[in-house]
Amino acid sequence: MEKKPASPAFGSEYIPQPMRPDGAGATDWGPRDILRDWENPDLLVPPATDYGTIPNMKFSFSDAHMRLEPGGWTREVTVRELPIATTLAGVNMRLTPGGIRELHWHQQAEWSFMTMGGARITSVDQNGRNFIADVGVGDLWYFPPGLPHSIQGLAEGCEFLLVFDDGRFSDNNTLSISDWFSRTPKDVLAANFGVPVSAFAHIPAKERYMFQSSVPGPLPSQEVPDPYGTIPRSFTHRLLAQEPLCFPGGTVRIADSSNFPVSTAIAAALVEIYPGGMRELHWHPNNDEWQYYLTGTGRMTVFAGTGNARTFDYRAGDVGYVPFAYGHYIQNTGTDSLWFLEMFKSDRFADVSLNQWMALTPRDMIVDTLHASPELMDALRKEKWPVVKYPCP
Repeated sequence: MEKKPASPAFGSEYIPQPMRPDGAGATDWGPRDILRDWENPDLLVPPATDYGTIPNMKFSFSDAHMRLEPGGWTREVTVRELPIATTLAGVNMRLTPGGIRELHWHQQAEWSFMTMGGARITSVDQNGRNFIADVGVGDLWYFPPGLPHSIQGLAEGCEFLLVFDDGRFSDNNTLSISDWFSRTPKDVLAANFGVPVSAFAHIPAKERYMFQSSVPGPLPSQEVPDPYGTIPRSFTHRLLAQEPLCFPGGTVRIADSSNFPVSTAIAAALVEIYPGGMRELHWHPNNDEWQYYLTGTGRMTVFAGTGNARTFDYRAGDVGYVPFAYGHYIQNTGTDSLWFLEMFKSDRFADVSLNQWMALTPRDMIVDTLHASPELMDALRKEKWPVVKYPCP
């Protein structure tokens, strides 16, 4: 192995090489990006069980284009950045204190998770009922397709993840009120609102998208009287405040239409895996899985059938993806808890456990198929199936 200066950033004093202990591989003389190799050890030296032509299932928001605007910034991961991700697209956005993502709407459903700070959101539904709320760290919001809304940073500003139920979505191609005004003749605007043309002398000449404003006042001072009442189903949900389900290797909080009724197009789970823990071998029977890694480091092998499997390494800010029904696991490879979101274009969260499947299948069938050892069969018998999911103590 080639020596290099020790550095905490690398976590080792040796340059990693694409070589296995069995003699496969050879040194890489470069040019190369050593930092990338340290971040992706299972791409540099894939497990011997990896095989085939499974496409890339990882993209980092750090590699995404930044759009910088007065009031904040935004970047996105869509099928352009991660072609396999056809069902969902993600946007990472930051708003300054008072920064506004202007009044706009989408053809897609919008689901969001607040990672830092706080924001005020507003919306109106098709029946003329309004919704105004403040959201903080760990909170969700959901806007159905076609409903107008806005987002504004509160006193500390905010950063959040947006997820849309179409991998081709781009936040650069949304429908905005300022853009519509700028593309409508002023005499038409005057006729629509019943005011003189001069009332539109200072409207923006183009879409504002995001801009700086002052921090809004307390929520009660901003409420707008609505003769039709407020929206009956809340557009927000406090996911992090939700009681977690506890397992030996970590915790999970699930949000779907069963406990967040308005969220009919996107289901999600906030997963914590303890150091040394693992999200068991499983698959999802309802749709593809779109992942966003919040903290820690992890490894996932995706199994696609006919001998195809590929392993990826993930860290905070990465997006992962698993096609419908592909088997996979997620293992914590660090010393701190691994936190990530897994999301689905579905109204309900669903998964199938390999352990549970085997435990609920006749014993002889498992032994004959896998030549399963007595130790494995005894381990399956010790479990109580189906698994009883229980709140953490």
